[in-house]
Amino acid sequence: MRPVPASPPFEFCQYPPPEVGYKVTSCWDGTGGLRVLLIEDDVALGEAVRDHVAGGAHAVDWMKTIDTAASALSTTGYGLVLLDLRLPDGSGIALLKDIRARGITTPVIILTAHDQISDRIEGLNSGADDYLVKPFNLGELTARMLAVSRRYEGRPVSLVRIGDLEIDAAERRVSSAGEAIALSGREWAVLDTLSARPGAVVSKAQIEEALYAFGSEIESNTVEVYVSRLRRKLGRDQIATLRGVGYRLGRER
Repeated sequence: MRPVPASPPFEFCQYPPPEVGYKVTSCWDGTGGLRVLLIEDDVALGEAVRDHVAGGAHAVDWMKTIDTAASALSTTGYGLVLLDLRLPDGSGIALLKDIRARGITTPVIILTAHDQISDRIEGLNSGADDYLVKPFNLGELTARMLAVSRRYEGRPVSLVRIGDLEIDAAERRVSSAGEAIALSGREWAVLDTLSARPGAVVSKAQIEEALYAFGSEIESNTVEVYVSRLRRKLGRDQIATLRGVGYRLGRER
């Protein structure tokens, strides 16, 4: 697989660094729509998705292999990637892990026939933002694209510092006093939701919504369990509980 060069953390739209020497085009298509990379080897499905997404005023580049997709990602800034997992020259998960490891934070929605919970968890833990099982309704695809876009566009900053704690949403990294902190996918989902509004109260329902993406049922105490785990890793005083209201990361604004 051709390596994909790393990119710096821009808000929502990501670009390879200019010193690499590649020609870079915008993740916006010039008409207000997104520039979307579709990675799908099934011709019939690829045509249907391409035509539907393009019909929504987005520009679509369609690649059928990992190698051509990696090449496209190295030369073009995309606003969104639609990724199949089973491709002729390898696994889509391998490509996803590679681009995340290199700092490319472009939103990714997985499109796949793999419908096992374990497959969904692997995809989300590997860096996907959402997961859609084939066959799917094209209208639902549009709704999920918009939801992922809103999630990224709504972020005023990608780096949050609270004392010694540093949370880099773009790079999905957390550290305290310079020491990296390892988080599970669900722990990150909770922290990411809180860090989007540091110093403000986030409701339990908002955190539960972030956890629903992992495909399993949410128990009544699930949020409390993951907040407790985060406190053990980040420090007990970093997350405040406002009983009956929600949770707050850091001091009140």
